[in-house]
Amino acid sequence: MALFNYKAYDSSGAKTDGQIEATDQAHALELLKKQGLLPSEIKLYQEPGKSVLSFGDKVNLADLEFLTAELSLLLESGVKIDRGIDIIRKTKAKPALAKLLNELNQSIKKGNNLSDACREHPEVFDELYCNLIELGEASGNLSEIFADLAKDLKFKRDLRSKIISSLTYPSVIFFVCILSIVFIFNFIIPKMSSMFADAKDLPWYTQMMLSSSEWMMQYQGLLLIGLIASVFGIIAAAKRPKFLAWWQNTSLKLPVIKTAIVTIERIRFNSGLAMMVKAGVPIDKALGLSAGNIKNHQLRREMEIVKQKVKRGSALTPSLKQTSLYPDFFISLLEVGEESGNLERVFNEVANRSRQEFESWTTKMTTLIEPLMILFMGGFVGSVVVVMLLSMVSLNDVGF
Repeated sequence: MALFNYKAYDSSGAKTDGQIEATDQAHALELLKKQGLLPSEIKLYQEPGKSVLSFGDKVNLADLEFLTAELSLLLESGVKIDRGIDIIRKTKAKPALAKLLNELNQSIKKGNNLSDACREHPEVFDELYCNLIELGEASGNLSEIFADLAKDLKFKRDLRSKIISSLTYPSVIFFVCILSIVFIFNFIIPKMSSMFADAKDLPWYTQMMLSSSEWMMQYQGLLLIGLIASVFGIIAAAKRPKFLAWWQNTSLKLPVIKTAIVTIERIRFNSGLAMMVKAGVPIDKALGLSAGNIKNHQLRREMEIVKQKVKRGSALTPSLKQTSLYPDFFISLLEVGEESGNLERVFNEVANRSRQEFESWTTKMTTLIEPLMILFMGGFVGSVVVVMLLSMVSLNDVGF
């Protein structure tokens, strides 16, 4: 079976388009006519190639959140999972998502469960996502599982969007600052240098300004190549396990960055744990599965130790107290939840409070970055202008 894109008219004469599976173009035409459609164009679906300017044809976080929310709605309405996937695929889904849905549908038609079909795409669905789907299939509350997953994905997407939008203004200021520096050292100062050509015993700041301009004009090409190479080098190194382990250990020792990392990992761990407990997973198994949601290997190792302790009969709260994820306030909440047997609500409360804490931290940091970037730009560019003015004034005191 192949996938075809089509454009057609329905019985009322309205335009419609979508995708349909068929053996060939003639078969697709026949199927469309059976649906009461009059095709005007049928083309074989072509996977989009990757261009030099593209970052690859991938399913991103927004696509995954859209898919999860739509599946929750369709399942709640009584639509079967294979039919629901087919409905979403035929919508205006982007090619990468349509391709993923087509592969999921084919896997389900072969007799696989949705969780098994999702595990065939680990680059899109993480282990926690697949495990929760498996639990939903077993318990029959798959719609509720998808609804919880959609809420969690929506928070991640909104937070990422908020961070990007908050960093846009400082990034523009930094870019303008760099352009101003390049312009001054490449055009303004070289024109001024003729004024000092015959001067003797120039002040040190004038000599430094002229030397810096000369150096930049001579080596700025190599400097640009070096910066680009450094960026690609960091990206390549970030894919290596040794470098990643070193950075994860180092980041936990940096005061400001540590706060952000621990808070993010607490959100990931507790949101996953709350969904696991709600689905009826035993606490020791839930700890192990939720620990896989933690990206930092050092914090994940701490949670693996907690899992082993709880499995051997240790109490949950004292074990979690020995980790880096839970401050004293959250430990007191866990004690109440463990005593009352309402751990699901406590884990949700910890995740929600951590979300608010991280949003507040993000707002403070991005608000602080803006004036710092303005000060940096004003200080650097202003100091260059001051040196230029002092150099011009010093001409009266310099011998020729």
